[in-house]
Order: sequence, then C-alpha cells, then structure tokens
Amino acid sequence: MPTTRPALARIEEAEALYRRWDAQWQQYGYGYWVVRRHGSAQQLGFCGIKPMELHGAPVLNLFYRFATSAWGQGFAGEAAAAVAAWVSRNLPGLPLIARVRPANVASQRVAIRAGLNRAQHLDTEGYDGFDWIYIAQPANGVPNGGTVRRSV
Repeated sequence: MPTTRPALARIEEAEALYRRWDAQWQQYGYGYWVVRRHGSAQQLGFCGIKPMELHGAPVLNLFYRFATSAWGQGFAGEAAAAVAAWVSRNLPGLPLIARVRPANVASQRVAIRAGLNRAQHLDTEGYDGFDWIYIAQPANGVPNGGTVRRSV
C-alpha cells in the first residue's frame, strides 16, 4: 500500500506551498500540473517536475500525488508518462528522476510506466527517509543528460 504524508493542517501551510510552486513556475516555466478526469472539474491529484540536485548534479524530480480515491485506476501512471514525454521534448538536457520509497510498490510501478528504470547506484537518503532512484532512459540508452553520477 502506498504511503502518504499527512494533508496540510493549516491554511498558512497551503498558502506557503502555493507561493513556492508559483515561484517555480515563474522562474522556470514548469512545475506541477493538476490532474483531472476528462470533462470533469474534480481534481484527482497532481504531477510534475521540480529542479533539484542529486549527488551534486542538476536533475528534474518527477513527483506525483493523488487522492486515495484515484489510486489503482492508472491516473498516476498516465500523468507521469505525459510529464516524462514533455520533459523529453522540452528539457532533454536534464536527467529526469523519481525518488521512491522502497516499500511504495505502487509508486515504483508509476515510475516504470513513465519510462524510468531503477538506478540503484544513485539511491540516497531523502528529505524524510531513504529513497530508491529511478531515472529516465532516452532512446539512445544514455540517461537523460548522462551526467548524474554518485559521489563517493
């Protein structure tokens, strides 16, 4: 069963999160997209990318979070695959990764469906625990950008 972080507890937390996400859109021209069913205003979750560093190298982190009511219906995999395709077309020079908790099998499947492969040599301690790293493999077989290396 996928693990989740608790929902935002206060309106101030939501406002701060919105300001950070909006600032990223203003600075980079990309971020997180809301995911809905076609023809519906109901928000199922969100999916997108965030610039960050992995072992000292710039990468794009593929992130997805969905309401429990949307789990198991393919929405996360479809959204993640669409974002990965967008990155491949628009930001081919930056490696695309996903940080996944080892016990979160559903999230691992989403990363794989999006075209990412397990890169055990890149695994690292994350913000709130140990993360397995998945990385996109473009058509030429070299990880996006080809520059992410683990520091030792």
